[in-house]
Amino acid sequence: MKRIVALSMILALGACENASFSDRTLSTKDTSSLSFYPDDQLLVSAKMQFRDGNYGKSYKMFKEALDVVPDDTAAWLGFAASSDMLRQFERSDYAYRRLQPVIGHRVEFLNNYGYSMLLRGELVAARKYFLAAYEKDPSNPVTANNLELLRNSVNSPKRAPGDLRGL
Repeated sequence: MKRIVALSMILALGACENASFSDRTLSTKDTSSLSFYPDDQLLVSAKMQFRDGNYGKSYKMFKEALDVVPDDTAAWLGFAASSDMLRQFERSDYAYRRLQPVIGHRVEFLNNYGYSMLLRGELVAARKYFLAAYEKDPSNPVTANNLELLRNSVNSPKRAPGDLRGL
């Protein structure tokens, strides 16, 4: 009797078709074209918005990308750059503090943080970071452009915020 019950259970299990192991069309579908981690679309879109000068949109998308992957250095760098362009320096400072121990020695970080200092009018600090980036990679075109921006900033006159009020 025990053998009959055991045999009937084996036959019953064999007759069941488990969908995860079946050879249906859904399980044989080619998925090689799918991206490994589809949430990187936020990061790609954020970078495109930044390149197009849509800093508010890029800021929002980089922030959403950080919600998905909180330790993504590319998202933090983009978030910091977007914050700088929106003149939200307290937020960019937070991002740079998070990035400093991780990628503080890389040219991308040095250029971005130097540009942040340039936007704030802190030209001596900007020069320090641009020169550090130049020492790491003298052929980097971004660093060369930043040093040129710095040179042009030094040569331009500085005005007080209310200097043109009488016009």
